[in-house]
Parts: sequence; C-alpha cells; structure tokens
Amino acid sequence: MSENEKDILKEEENSQNTDINSANTEVEKDNSQKRGKRKKTSSRKKEEELKSKIEELEASVEELNDKYLRLYSEFDNYRKRTVKEKAELYKTAAEDTVLSILPVVDDFERALKAADDSEDGAAHKEGIELIYNKLVGILKNKGVEPIDEKEVDFDLDIHEAITKIPAPSEDLKNKVVDVVEKGYKLNGKVIRFAKVVIGE
Repeated sequence: MSENEKDILKEEENSQNTDINSANTEVEKDNSQKRGKRKKTSSRKKEEELKSKIEELEASVEELNDKYLRLYSEFDNYRKRTVKEKAELYKTAAEDTVLSILPVVDDFERALKAADDSEDGAAHKEGIELIYNKLVGILKNKGVEPIDEKEVDFDLDIHEAITKIPAPSEDLKNKVVDVVEKGYKLNGKVIRFAKVVIGE
C-alpha cells in the first residue's frame, strides 16, 4: 500500500470519526434537551403542588381564625353576663332574710304603739319577749346560731378576750367566766366572735 492510499484511508477514518463525534454531539444535545424538558416539567409539578398546599394552609388558617374569633366573642359575652348576674345577686342576696325580718319590725312598731297606750309593764315585757323569740327563730331558720357558753375553754377560733379577771375557782382558770357580747355563726362559719372575760 502506497503512502497516498494510507493518507486517503486516514482521511476517510478521520471523516468518519468526525461524523460519529458530530452524531454523538447531536444525540447528547437531544438527550440534554429532553432532560431539560423533564426537569422543567417536574419543577412545574412541584411548583403547582406547593401552590395548592399554600392555598390549603391559607384556607385552614382563615377557618381557624374565624373559629377563634367566634369563641372569643362567645367567651366575652359569657364573662359580661356572669359579671352582671353576680352584681345583681350581690344586690339582692339578703332579700330573703330581710323579707323574713320585716314582720318582726312590724311587731316592734305595734309593741311601741301599745306601750304608749298601756301602763301595764308585764304585758309590755311579754310582748317584747314574743317579738324577740320570733326574731331568734327566724335567724335560727337562716342558719344563725349564738356563741354564748360560759365555763368552757377559751378558743381563739370563736372567742375574743376583752379582759382577764382572777378566776372565782380553780376549775375556771383559762376558761370563759363571762360573755360580754354574744358571738354568732352562720352555717358553721363564725361571723362575729364572742367577746368574753377569761379567768386567770
């Protein structure tokens, strides 16, 4: 084979290689374009998914906000209503007790009028005792009980010592010798301490 033929063969081989290379380049371009299209398509899908998720979340936030506002307004109305009811209750809490005591006031007025007209002291005393017993009975029905026992141990929970005197006997030391002012309990709770004198 001559040198000329060798050169021709080389040129043909180079030409074929160039053609193959250009074909490979075109295939690669085509593949990269397809990959680019696929990437664009997948990124569009992701973008659409994200947009739909954002819309769902915004709708959910709006719904929760609406529920919160409704609940807050209901609670505010409830609070205002209970404050108003409590204020009204405080105003009328003693109504029942006052209505029970009014007949006693009427009796006192009648007794005073009768005392003016009568000179009989015994009848006057008897009328006042009746009224007193009626008032004590009403208070007892309302849960009021007196604290007026003598010769019992001094108890800070129900007694208030106003003075101490020498005990008349040994067994009255540190005990209540005299009750100066009765104390009262309302349904078991002390509402006024008994003012007492203690023996020492």
